Amino acid sequence: MLEKLFSGFLFFVLHLNVSGSFPPPLSAAQEAECLRAMAQGDAKARDMLIEHNLRLVAHIIKKYYASCDDQDDLISIGTIGLIKAVNTFDPKKGARLATYAARCIENEILMFFRAQKKSAQDVSIQDPIDVDGEGNPLTLMDILSCEDTIADDLDIRVRSEKLHELLRDMPESREKTILILRYGLYGNEAHTQRMAAAKLGISRSYVSRLEKKALTSLRRKLR
Repeated sequence: MLEKLFSGFLFFVLHLNVSGSFPPPLSAAQEAECLRAMAQGDAKARDMLIEHNLRLVAHIIKKYYASCDDQDDLISIGTIGLIKAVNTFDPKKGARLATYAARCIENEILMFFRAQKKSAQDVSIQDPIDVDGEGNPLTLMDILSCEDTIADDLDIRVRSEKLHELLRDMPESREKTILILRYGLYGNEAHTQRMAAAKLGISRSYVSRLEKKALTSLRRKLR
């Protein structure tokens, strides 16, 4: 499976380098036809879906990672995420391919940054690698402690989008209403448990129990 994935990835990287431009996006009808053909085992339809969504990888890299030095690496990693997205996309779930692919691309990049952090920590981070302006030794730990939060920021954004999805798909219930009130979602003012209880005409302890139940359910789904 990995060999197939990376051979396909290499093909698209080579295609991109040779053509120098991105193929235009498919129309909704063309995309639907390709998805139907791919479901029947048509490899060319799969390749077309990947090829015509390559610009999505470039868009995400340009929008969120323009300041990064390793642009080529990020495009490579993002393209792997795109290929995985096309391979696993299920149109029956109602999401658009571009939306699903964007998440897969971002997740792949997030894993790349996490792996970089982990690898950096495997180095002897306490060994001096330089000196500061006053002659004090600088270790790799000092360098890593700078305010580079790109991986953490992306992690928060991905989880926030997932949480928004879970809340949107949550059936209308008192638990959902309490979450909206308590955390000021969808433009509402944040309420204390007592304020929420007064608004719903129930006890504060009941609000607390329902809130804990809803949060436990969301936490489980996020994991």
